[in-house]
Parts: sequence; structure tokens; C-alpha cells
Amino acid sequence: MKSLRSLSTPVFSLGLGILLAACSGGTTTGGTPMGVENPAPLPAPTRGSLVGQAASVAVSVGGNSLTTLSPSVLAGFLEAAQTGTLAVAGQPQCAVSVYRVHYNTVGGAGELSDASAAIFVPSGTGPSCSNSRPVLLYAHGTSLQKSYDMADIANNTEARLAAAVFAAQGFIVVAPNYAGYGGSSLGYHPYLDRVQEGADMLDALRAARSTFTGIGARDSGKLLVTGYSQGGYVALAAQRAMQEAGSEFTLAAAAGMSGPYAIARFGDELFGGAPRDGATVIVPTIVNAAQHANAAIYRTPADVYEAQYASTIVDLVPGTLGASDLVSQGKLPASALFAADSMPQRPGYTQYFGANNLVRSDYRAAYLADAAAHPCEQSAAAPLDCAPAHPLRKWLVRNDLRSYLPAAPTLLCGGHDDPTVPYFNTTATAAYFRARGASIVELDIDDTPSLSDPFRSAKAGFVAARTLLRAANGDGAVASSYHAGLVAPFCMAATRDYFQSILAR
Repeated sequence: MKSLRSLSTPVFSLGLGILLAACSGGTTTGGTPMGVENPAPLPAPTRGSLVGQAASVAVSVGGNSLTTLSPSVLAGFLEAAQTGTLAVAGQPQCAVSVYRVHYNTVGGAGELSDASAAIFVPSGTGPSCSNSRPVLLYAHGTSLQKSYDMADIANNTEARLAAAVFAAQGFIVVAPNYAGYGGSSLGYHPYLDRVQEGADMLDALRAARSTFTGIGARDSGKLLVTGYSQGGYVALAAQRAMQEAGSEFTLAAAAGMSGPYAIARFGDELFGGAPRDGATVIVPTIVNAAQHANAAIYRTPADVYEAQYASTIVDLVPGTLGASDLVSQGKLPASALFAADSMPQRPGYTQYFGANNLVRSDYRAAYLADAAAHPCEQSAAAPLDCAPAHPLRKWLVRNDLRSYLPAAPTLLCGGHDDPTVPYFNTTATAAYFRARGASIVELDIDDTPSLSDPFRSAKAGFVAARTLLRAANGDGAVASSYHAGLVAPFCMAATRDYFQSILAR
């Protein structure tokens, strides 16, 4: 159960509990109006336009419903919700107000849809809070739950941390929930679909900007984008989309944190015998997104999946079930991605091979045959020069982010022992960007800092947290919390420091 349980709510996301204990598509249709024989068709909604108005989100603190949390109240709220948050994020400098917006966007096939986003607005008299403020576009990690909502800081750990690390220090934060989540009417999520997720992020930013005057958010014109895990991938997809959009967006800096940017290599490694934690969720969610985007991955789900899963796997995640329910109801295996006799199997990955496996052995064999005939990763400068023929490999190459040149300063942060999103995503992507001449900072948060290291504080905090967790609970606890509980908050703190250094230039 370990692998799938580690992907409960959220998957590829933040869970500070272990860490801090140690230091955690939609349009509305209707009938013809009475008395109107042939009504004129309504114009299609504009992408990035609001559906309704920005809504203030009240937070219950000490029995009081507050729409603005002062620095002292916010500090108490954060510590009460998750002891140790302030040790990572620092003391709040600004008051924070939370708003929710609903906006028009598109799905994976370009179909009109809708989504929602949170906006965290800092305020106060201090130099970090008054006057105009930089805008930070934040992309969240994956969740199994369609109800995932970044505006719900009372119950969403990742939202609280984003508010603490960024908004409470003076950044206006726009945090999309993505199409398929947070009240969106889209019946699926375009997971790791580069084009859709980049478009969704930009649409959320357009919608948020249209509300700024009304909600008291004073935009300085400085724009930043970041995100963690799936959100790290989405942040760079948004960076690429901004560059393709031309003059509408001027990006000061970007940061990806522990994202699967090199998704073509990720797929080849996984099918090649080295699956990672959460693979039985990751694979069908990617396949589902590709199928909705008309990538023709299969004729029927039974082409890919074993019969016991094929009939219920379409649009399964995100949904309403948690990890344990998905397993107990037989909708997904806990960790057996491939059959026990499916080859090859790399040493150290045997837990992903077993009975009641998810992916058919003949499907895996076809994928591996294509990988042998059309190998990628031939050079750092041209890793995707491979022209695969297999539909899933074609989709992964299309969505691999080693396909553009960042124009703004960019940080890639992660940890080299990550068991969920392998660190080669960071190193391979950084190598590609450097080979193309981009300005890239690569940060291994799990590295001993030197006295002159600009990320010394974040690295030292990570080392201390990991050491305490290992002493209290052993190596297994470090491995199970590494991606979500250990790396995430310290990469976020390092990203904030990086952005502040860029803005100070």
C-alpha cells in the first residue's frame, strides 16, 4: 500500500505533517426561450474572462470569521494548523486577504470550459506590503480530489504554505485550481498536457488581473511564476506559453520545483523497469488526458489496462475517492503497475511488479519496442530528436518541456533522492537549457551548503529537518516524506529568496 498511499491527498503535492513534527468543461445549455423561434446563438465566452465576480473568502479563526488576517493572527493561524510552518516560511510581514475567482478557459481538446483560482492579496503599512506589489502565479501539485481548492487555506496545506511563504511576505499570489478541479465543470483534468495547462494558467492570470482594482491588489508590473511537482511542470509550461503569447506578458523570473519536466525520459524510465511512487495513478491520469486531447492512445481502455480495471478507469482521477478507497474498491492496484513476470525489472523496483497489475504486458512490450527503435536522449542539446511511433511516446515527447528556451532567469529546485519525481528531471532539463544558452540556476536542496551559498538557509533547514526525522522515525520515514514533506517547503523558501534577489536588481 505504500506507493499509492503516499499519493493520497494531494498527489505530487505538499504534506508538512511529518516534516513539521520532526522540526508536514463547462458551458450551460438550456431550451429555447418562450416566444423565440430561432434565437441568435450566444457568443462564445472569451478565454480568461470572469464568470461572476471575485468572491471574498472568510477564514474561521478563534470562532471569528475573518476576511483579512493580520500578521499576528495569520501567524497564530498558520502555527495552529501546522506546527512549524513559520520556521520554514518566516514571520508574516503582511496581512493577507483571500479571494476566489471563476473564469473561462479551455479543456485538452480546446473545448470551452471553466475553472477557478485563488488570489491572496497582501496589505499593510510595512515596506514589503504597501505600495504596488509583484504578482506571483503559483501552480499546485496533483490531487486525487476534484474538490481541491487553493482558496481553502483552512484545509489545504499547500495553499497555507503558499500564503505563508509568498503572500505574507508581500507577493500578490494567483493560484489556479486547474480545469477539472475546484468547481470546474470539466469532467476530467488535462494532466501534464503542456498546451492546455499553460493556457489555463494564463487564463487564470487574465481573470485575476481584471479583479485587481476591485479587491485592492496593486500590481507593480513584476510577474513571477512557480509551482511544485506537477505544479513545477505547469509553471514552466506557463513560462513557455507566456513567451509564445508575445507582449501580453513580461516575466521577471520563473522557478520550477521538483517537476516532471523531462516527461519523455520519465516515461521511458518507467516503462523500462524503474517505476516510481504513485505510478499506478500517474500513468492512467496521463493516458486519460492524452485520450481527451485526441492523441488516440487506445481504441478501448482494454488495449492498455488489464480487464479488472479497464471498465472503470476512464476519468477516475481526479474524482471523489481517496487512495485507500481506490485500492479497497479494486479500481487501482496499490503499486503493481506491471505483471510479476514482465521484463525488464531493474533492481530496487520489484514492488511495482506483481499480481493484479494495472498495465497489460503486451502494451508495455510495444512501448519498449518503440523505445528501442526510436531512442531519445541522444544528446543534452537535442534530447527529443527521436521521432517515436508509439502513441503514448509521441504524446510524452510532445509534452516534454525540453523544447523551448527560457527568456527570463529561471531556477530549478529539487532533491537528488526524490523517489516520486526523479531528480534527473531537474538535471536533464537544466542541461538542455544551458546547452541552448539559457540563464539557469540548478538547486539541489539536499546538498551541504557552503558559507557563501546564496541558498544556505534553505539547505540548512532541509538538512536539519531530514536529520531530525531520520532520528525519530528512521530511513523509511525520510523516504516516504521526502518529496512532499521535506523538499517542498524548503524549495518554496529558496524560490522566494531567488525571486526577491531578482526583483532587487
